[in-house]
Amino acid sequence: MIQGCENPQIDPLPRRAPRVSYRFADVAGTLNEPGTLALFGFAAGAPASADPRYLQVALESFDTPAPLELWQVDGPVSCGRDGALRWASGGGWLFAAIELDEREHGGPDATAQRAYEQLHRFVAARDARHVLRVWNYLGAINQGDGDAERYKHFCDGRAAGMGDFFAEGFPAATAIGHHGDPHRLQIYLLACDQSGTRVENPRQVSAWRYPRQYGRTPPSFARAMVLPARDALAISGTAAVVGHASAHHDDLSAQLDETLTNLEVLLASADMAVGFDTHSPLKAYVRHPSDAPQVSDFLQRRLPGVPILLLHGDICRSELLVEVDGWRYA
Repeated sequence: MIQGCENPQIDPLPRRAPRVSYRFADVAGTLNEPGTLALFGFAAGAPASADPRYLQVALESFDTPAPLELWQVDGPVSCGRDGALRWASGGGWLFAAIELDEREHGGPDATAQRAYEQLHRFVAARDARHVLRVWNYLGAINQGDGDAERYKHFCDGRAAGMGDFFAEGFPAATAIGHHGDPHRLQIYLLACDQSGTRVENPRQVSAWRYPRQYGRTPPSFARAMVLPARDALAISGTAAVVGHASAHHDDLSAQLDETLTNLEVLLASADMAVGFDTHSPLKAYVRHPSDAPQVSDFLQRRLPGVPILLLHGDICRSELLVEVDGWRYA
């Protein structure tokens, strides 16, 4: 049974983007702040909470202690659970998350299919049915060769579960391998009662047009999404990919340079000013813990003052060492 209040009336004015920030704070106190739509903890030692708006993300932070990630919206927020799915809504925005155990659903493809079917069914019944951003975290993402790789199975299952979920176009998205329970699939999303504007990178082939060498089913995401009021850009996982090929195999410095170039091109494609600032929180996913200091030094030098959360995660291609996603506010 779905718990919570009735859906709010749709406001014709463009929805102000959720305010995303990192902070060192108490979980319970932050959840009690007005407009808290979602709150995320990182690392196995992150505080626990039964509140549906709180999600303990299956990624370890290289920062000790790790900050919380907070999403806040204008207006009151209601929340609840629907089976394995948790949700919160307010101000025209919707947060929804689901965690499933692959052992209970038949492997990575069947589990991804079930997760996306449940998300689709839930979101389709809400006013905030325009999915703008999705995060996918799965264990052992690069395990297996060729079409047997777990990430490719995930892509197959995601596509099977989508149906017409993204009939209007794919959302911005991230898919990263976590180092927790290898059977755990974790997906969460941000949706709105108004649509956004998809952004592609002219230096890259659109992900859904990748050639067969990347699997039976190409990844299904836009490179970025301009939110309805054009006051923020939600940036997908971005790495050293040029055209459709990975660049600079096993060269961390060159991959970081290429990734930053792709980020700047995305800003230009979205008609946003060059560069990131202190209000533009980013995440950097790093494959090898030994690379974390170099990644941190590079980002601090090239993006001074930008809030960056450094996380231990495997990129969906085994030759890629780092990936960056996040937010850019206008």
